[in-house]
This record gives sequence, structure tokens and C-alpha cells, in this order.
Amino acid sequence: MGHARIATLEELRRHLQGAIALEHATMPPYLCALYSIKPGTNLDAVEILTSVFVEEMLHMTLAANLLNAVGGTPRIAHHGFVPNYPTSLPYSDASFLIPLARFSRESVATFMRIERPEATDAPAQADGFETIGQFYQAIGLALGERCEEMGESNVFSGDPRRQVTPECFAYGAPETVVPVYDLASALRAVNEIEQQGEGLQHAEVWDGDHDMFHPERDEVAHYFRFEQLLRGRRYQRGDTPRSGPTGDIIDIDWDTVHPMADNPRLSDHAPECDVRQRAQDFQRNYSRTLRLLDETFNGAPHRIDDAISLMMGVRDVVRVLMTTRCVNGSINPGPVFEYLDHESSSAVLERQG
Repeated sequence: MGHARIATLEELRRHLQGAIALEHATMPPYLCALYSIKPGTNLDAVEILTSVFVEEMLHMTLAANLLNAVGGTPRIAHHGFVPNYPTSLPYSDASFLIPLARFSRESVATFMRIERPEATDAPAQADGFETIGQFYQAIGLALGERCEEMGESNVFSGDPRRQVTPECFAYGAPETVVPVYDLASALRAVNEIEQQGEGLQHAEVWDGDHDMFHPERDEVAHYFRFEQLLRGRRYQRGDTPRSGPTGDIIDIDWDTVHPMADNPRLSDHAPECDVRQRAQDFQRNYSRTLRLLDETFNGAPHRIDDAISLMMGVRDVVRVLMTTRCVNGSINPGPVFEYLDHESSSAVLERQG
């Protein structure tokens, strides 16, 4: 059993940095599953995985807004930020490992474990948590306790100009972007993360938003979006967690997937291999995305669009990678989520030039 409480402002800042890392840790697995699906197939699964990924990027942004609001400094663009997959979630009880893997029943089942709602009577759990909801409960409690102990203005001492606001998005902000300036807005941000992951009041399948690709539909929380894929049906109004989805059929072809090896690493490929060069192309783009996010959360919030566009734009790089073969054909390639600093990236470019 871990510690339930976050007892100081400095501990709160550490846990909010952990929240940023946690939200990021889910994104490479979701992207691997998404990009392993062969183009033009499994369109429902592509939409579901894309929508969850975009919302995880939003959750990472909300966690950074929270950390900035309480006077912390988000740290993203460094080697220690990127997990070594397979990995457990930061601050969790490490009861399961998350690999980088292709789209499959097994990978979707792992995603459901990541997003699993907590029981209605589950306690807040800052360290060694079983569910992400317990972790955010502990953060929410700590925000209130620190304000009561220190005064709200002393807790929310960060520069408001560092907040990512709806105005930072050039092409229309998600309706769930919450800039954080005080306790009320901080709790709204925490609540938004919980609802999109687990559902309204942790008892309904719905998250209170509309489907990104089908605005006429109400959206279900992440856990239930993934459940739809395994059950082959959509949730419809009247359905509950107990009933399961009873709506439209979702057709899944689990075989129209690139045979990506689990947990790809650059060291899997010889230096002269085309796959290694393609993997380095992806690695540079991914590392640049992390640097853009670091800039975004440390004084340049208008750069959020650039970061999201770059992360989404790696699709074509990954698809080329997944259809490239080494001479010996022994390794099926996949994206390498390993951080390259500026110097390493420059060295790669010189070798390729």
C-alpha cells in the first residue's frame, strides 16, 4: 500500500510532474497500435485510437497547466522523461507492464487496464495507486489542503502567461482546454482528466463530450471506447458499465496489421540497415516534438499547435518505417521512442548527409 496523501507543496509539484510523465507514457503505446493498422482498414479502431491519443495530449497539457499554476517547472525534453518500454505507469503499484506493440486484442486489453475506473469507494492514492483516478483524486485533495494551509494565492503563484489557453490554438481549441489560475479552475482540470478517462461520476460510460469524428454522437470515456473494440459494438444511450455496449456493430479485422516487433529499439538494427535510418527519422521527429512541448509549457504556450501537428504528422514516417525491411528480414520494424538531444540529432543528420 502506497501513501495516500501529498503532504507539501513541493510534493504536489513532484506529483504533477509525474502526472505529465504518466500522460505521456500512454501515448507511445497508443500510437504504435494506431500506426500498425494498415491504411484503409479498421476505420472505427483508427478513429477511437486517434481520439484517445489527442485527449491524452490534452491531459498532458492540463497537467502542465496545473504544475505551472502552482509555481512548478515542467521538464519534458530529456532522456529520463521517456520510459524504457515495457514500463509501468509513474507512481503506480507496478501491477502490470505496458509494452509498445501492434494493434491486437492483447494490446487493447492492456489499454483497458491503463484506463480502468476505480471503484466508487476507492481511496485517493498518491503513490502505489491501482487506478489513475485514485492518483488524480490525491492531487485534487492536495490542492485543496495546500490552499487551506497556505492560502490560495500562495499556492497558485505561477505566471499566468505560461498557461495554455483556448486562444493558443490557431484552428479551434478543444472545448476541454482549462487554463488554471486558482483552486476552482485547478479542480475543473483534474475533473476533466478523470471524466475523459473513466466516465462521469465514475459510474456512467459517457464522458460529457461529443465524438471527435461524429459530433452528433455523445462520447464515451477511454476505458469504454477500448471495450467497444473488444466487444465489437458501440455504446448507445441507455447502456451502462454493467450492460456493456449494445449499439451498432464495430467490425474489426485483427489481421490487417503490420507485424511490428514489440518494444522496438534502435539497437535492434545494424548501422547500415535502411530500417535503422528510418527509425532515426522517426526518433528525430519525436525528440523535436518533446522539445516543442517543453517550449510550450515553459513560456511559449502558442506553440501547442506546432507540437500536436508534428506528433500527428509522424504517421507517414512510421508507415514508411513499418514497410521497410532489413537485409536479413529478422526484425519487423516499429517506431523508436528514444530521446535524441540536439547534438545527437545533428550527428545523425551529418551521417545521413
